[in-house]
Order: sequence, then structure tokens, then C-alpha cells
Amino acid sequence: DGKDINSYDSFNIKDWQSSIVHVPQNIFLSDSTIAENIAFGIPTEKIDIKRIKIAAKQAKIADFIEESKYGFKTKVGERGVRLSGGQIQRIGIARALYKRPNFLILDEATSALDNDTERKIMESLYNMRPNITILMIAHRTNTLKYCDRVYELSDKKLVSKVN
Repeated sequence: DGKDINSYDSFNIKDWQSSIVHVPQNIFLSDSTIAENIAFGIPTEKIDIKRIKIAAKQAKIADFIEESKYGFKTKVGERGVRLSGGQIQRIGIARALYKRPNFLILDEATSALDNDTERKIMESLYNMRPNITILMIAHRTNTLKYCDRVYELSDKKLVSKVN
């Protein structure tokens, strides 16, 4: 936004760092509720359920949650043992979106999803533009369909600009 991140006079680096959210391929889930895992790190009494529902909808996990017996109060089990890999990844994406980042890093964050669910999530993320910048690492090329720029890396080197 036109601010020099190297200048401490005109820029608060802590604010900048807090605007960045990373979604790894392997999501950590605590043995608590879906809501607590989406709002991970937020004290239970301060969790904004409206915001959780919006993030869950954007991450395409809301239908599953709302259809479960206990909804957002459903316990996921240790490391999400009661959920599929795709459900865990979508909760991880919802967690990131709950934080309302300016910059989102997705590191193979959709690798456990089927193509249709992945496409829906990518469309959802695409529709958040221009309010969010997304850096995506992916092996499946169909994941990159909505990207403005695509770069191929090989052996730690930039090989080509794909589009």
C-alpha cells in the first residue's frame, strides 16, 4: 500500500506481519470443537460465531458442519481424527479466512480435496479480490486456473512464467 516495510518510521511491521496468514498442507487441529478450531487461538468467550459461519461458508465446509448433529460445537477429536483429510483442510482454510488476512499463503492447502470442492473454494477465494492477495503453492495445474500469475519452480530455481 505504498509503505516502505524497511522504514520503521512510517510502517508498523507487527501490523504487516499480522495481516499475513499461512495455510499449510497439514493442518493442526486441537481436540476441541469445530468453532474453536476455526477461531484457533481466540479465547472461547471472544469467538465471533457470525465470522466463523462466514469463513466456513467461504471455505465450503459450512454445509457439512450445519448437517452434523452438534454443528459448530462438534468435537473433532485429537488431530481431527473424526474428520476426513478434505474436511480438515477446509477447516484450516476457514481458520485463515476467519482472521481476515490481507495476504494469504496456501501451501498445498487443497491437496486432499476432490476437484469439484477445490474448484468451489478457488472460486470463493477469487471472488474476494481485490481485498486479498494470495500466494499459492500447488502441484495440480487446475488449482492455478484462477491465478493472475503462475511461475514454475524446479530445483529451487524459477524455470518459467507460465501465463
